[in-house]
Amino acid sequence: MDKIKIDYDIYDTIKKNIKKYRKEKGLTSAELAEMIDLSHEFVRAIQSTKSKSNFSVDTLYRISIALDVSLDKLVQK
Repeated sequence: MDKIKIDYDIYDTIKKNIKKYRKEKGLTSAELAEMIDLSHEFVRAIQSTKSKSNFSVDTLYRISIALDVSLDKLVQK
């Protein structure tokens, strides 16, 4: 049986993808924060690879809906 490949930097991958899709959609961090009913500071932290913020599946789901991308696209490397 083959071992599965694990992305140990999954939060960094997600953060980069959120920023990428937000910019493609033409949204600022503040606009995304308003859409998902979270603070601008929290959304900025989510997108920063320098910060070690964690976020819930619910938050990830809300972001995927706001950005109109599937969850799998947010976690793809």
